[in-house]
Amino acid sequence: MRKISLYPRLAILNIKSNRQFYLPYILTCIATIAMFYIMTFLTFSDGTLSLQGGDILFFILKLGMIIIGLFSAIFLTYTNSFLMKRRKKELGLYNILGMGKGNIAVVLFFETMFVAVGTIVLGLALGILLSKLVLLLLYKIVRFPVPFGFEVSLEGLTYSFCVFGAVFTLILIFNLISIRHASPIELLHGSNVGEKEPKVKWAAAFLGVISLSGGYYIALATENPLQAIMLFFVAVLLVIIGTYLLFTASSIAILKRLKAKPGYYYQPRHFIPISGMLYRMKQNAVGLANICILSTMVLVMVSGTVCLYLGTEDSLFAGYPNDFSVNVRAPEGNARENLRRLIEQTIAEEGYTGENTQDYISLSTQTYRDGNNLCLSPDYGYDINNSAIISIMSQSEYEHFSGESVALSSCEALLYSSIDNFGSEINLDGSRFEIVGDMNAPSLAASPSISTIIDSFCMVVSNESFEMLKEKYNDVTESWYYGFDIAAGSEEKLSFYDVLTNAPVSFPSDSLDGGYVSLSTSCREAERSFIYSMNGGFLFLGMFLGLVFLMATVLIIYYKQLSEGYEDKQRFEIMQKVGLGKDEIKEAVRSQILVVFFLPLGMAVIHIAFAFKMITKLLLLMNLTNVSLFAVCVVCTVAVFAIIYGIVYTLTAKTYYRIVE
Repeated sequence: MRKISLYPRLAILNIKSNRQFYLPYILTCIATIAMFYIMTFLTFSDGTLSLQGGDILFFILKLGMIIIGLFSAIFLTYTNSFLMKRRKKELGLYNILGMGKGNIAVVLFFETMFVAVGTIVLGLALGILLSKLVLLLLYKIVRFPVPFGFEVSLEGLTYSFCVFGAVFTLILIFNLISIRHASPIELLHGSNVGEKEPKVKWAAAFLGVISLSGGYYIALATENPLQAIMLFFVAVLLVIIGTYLLFTASSIAILKRLKAKPGYYYQPRHFIPISGMLYRMKQNAVGLANICILSTMVLVMVSGTVCLYLGTEDSLFAGYPNDFSVNVRAPEGNARENLRRLIEQTIAEEGYTGENTQDYISLSTQTYRDGNNLCLSPDYGYDINNSAIISIMSQSEYEHFSGESVALSSCEALLYSSIDNFGSEINLDGSRFEIVGDMNAPSLAASPSISTIIDSFCMVVSNESFEMLKEKYNDVTESWYYGFDIAAGSEEKLSFYDVLTNAPVSFPSDSLDGGYVSLSTSCREAERSFIYSMNGGFLFLGMFLGLVFLMATVLIIYYKQLSEGYEDKQRFEIMQKVGLGKDEIKEAVRSQILVVFFLPLGMAVIHIAFAFKMITKLLLLMNLTNVSLFAVCVVCTVAVFAIIYGIVYTLTAKTYYRIVE
């Protein structure tokens, strides 16, 4: 009985004696579990799906829940390896004093169980305590009324127990395997095992340069937003591979190059940091690469989602140029005039006046571009890069729409093209038109949002040519667009939208002279809640995951400084005994820490600088064209992150100095 009770007491004693290592790990586990519970609570909250745009919000939150769960498993297992490395000497001492590996395994079991139970209970308690506050924050971001009441999520409790129970089981298995395959001598000297001077792996260094260059090239060369979706993850993968290879292989080559310069190398402030980093670069580089990748993820997610949320109004106006719009397919006879009269009558009956009216008929269809040739069914192969959309308007319709008088022959056209320097003529499946002037196509409803995603053309031809093209493209349907604004508040616009939507019901198609195929209405104010729900959900997820990755970055930096401090302590003591002064040692240590600490941050800034263009292309898919806003968000995010990074540097550097001195 005493022997059985010895193991739990020994486990608790080990945790207390190693609190300098265990406390940050335990706090991180608690915070991670709390964040996972909160994300699960928000995902399965009764109010989420009942909101307008709740489907997209549910998808975003569930994605965040999956990401946090997977990241927690990887990150906590990774940080546990730091703990085990520092604990190997202690466990080796137990082994030499007569405790078998089976007994050590039992002690590790109780340690893991105590940490698991304690952190899961405290993490869930913290998550439950903060869940309502975070829910209020989320509803505030997405501009929804805040619900009353307090609830505990059964799904959150279940998923948290299952996920983190599995994570701690995985950690225990990893620890038992590492102890089983290590000899007592390896355990005793596990934390002091140095590394041989690594050789320069030129193939890996070259591959790292190629991989990083490939990722940068994709980010800079991608022009099509739709193509950017598919290539973004390829570029991210290449940059991650390149970062790891550069830190592990290229850094060694640089350090060896510096070592080969006697005048530079044989100085106390250079000799100590270069030799120290060189002999530990294999483990150093992985930690530095992890910090760099995590820092880049924080910068990209936070800056991108903040920009997306702040640019919500820009997105709304780009996608919906008018407060209200009516789209009618294939109006025939007097249908257009009758419907226009009905709309104007409805506006007047509700006490409003239509403003900024847009009224036109056009032929719009998807086509495929080969130079100046646009084809509906090309003989050559096509992909996203040559996909385009074209709107064709007759001369009389354009004059009615713009108020301008134009004169066009049967082979002449006015053209707006989203492509700069398109040329002097355009060919539509064999019908050639000379471009004799430009049209103000961005004022057309379809142009602002579409032209930012794929190549867009708007074309005005003579009335005869329009009828010829209409006959030629007999499967392309004419559409009538009627857009207008009213001077009213948000609630009034939503009420009027209900009236406008129901008005055509009392005016059925068969009562018109000729009729129409279909009619649809849209309202910018009605879409506002959905857009804010989507963009607010992305902002919440970006800030939440940014906080998780920032916490991971801080913990990796802390353990890295702590581990290296204990490894360097004996080395600096020897140097002091042979005559090296404390000031010289401090200067050398400062030089080493500055290089190691700020190199990942510098690389992260370079990564986001190259990714800037591709991210702007992805934002175009959300109708966000304000590049200046994104640039400001990136600069501000980098500045705030650098300040936090500097604070972490100051705190961890003090810990390192205290250990070394």
